[in-house]
Amino acid sequence: MKLYGAPYPAPNPRRVRIFLAEKGINLAETAVDMGKREHKSAEHRARNSLGQLPTLELDDGTAISETVAICRYFEEVQPDPPLFGRTPVEKAQVEMWIRRAEFVLMQPVGNYWRHAHPYTAVLLTQFKDFGESNRETYAGALKWFDRELADRPFVTGDQYTMADICALTTVDFAKWIGLPVPEEHANVLAWRERVGSRPSALA
Repeated sequence: MKLYGAPYPAPNPRRVRIFLAEKGINLAETAVDMGKREHKSAEHRARNSLGQLPTLELDDGTAISETVAICRYFEEVQPDPPLFGRTPVEKAQVEMWIRRAEFVLMQPVGNYWRHAHPYTAVLLTQFKDFGESNRETYAGALKWFDRELADRPFVTGDQYTMADICALTTVDFAKWIGLPVPEEHANVLAWRERVGSRPSALA
């Protein structure tokens, strides 16, 4: 089996690397050079028609894309430690927070990255006013996230889960592109310190 990905700061491949590190699964990542647009090559599109990373290719040739789908595959293969919850309620909570991390936190970060960051200007027609407007959207999302983290150490409660991985990679990528967490959001910063100090965060 092969895992195709890209190094930091690419947030989606990093999600899978962190997940595998938490599981203790040793699977080397086959690097795809995004700077050279290798992820848009015909070879990679044969694995993932959207030309995105990461993509997992199983020994029988089956290709699985999308970070949560890849991680769910490994959760089924190796259930312990559970990173998608144990009980029906826990599993529903993790799912809810994954969606929130993707849509409430990551969406404005992605919009800013695509439409306001100079690095992506050569990749698409940017609508810079729209891109810059996402600074405020993300700032509001961080305020909400800070309130949510006031009474628990991890995103869904007392247990580290896939929801923490999704949020961590988002917050770190946001910082890398110029959207750091403000100092007044002490709960987010404390959570970031907890999850970022785990060995898996170096993946």
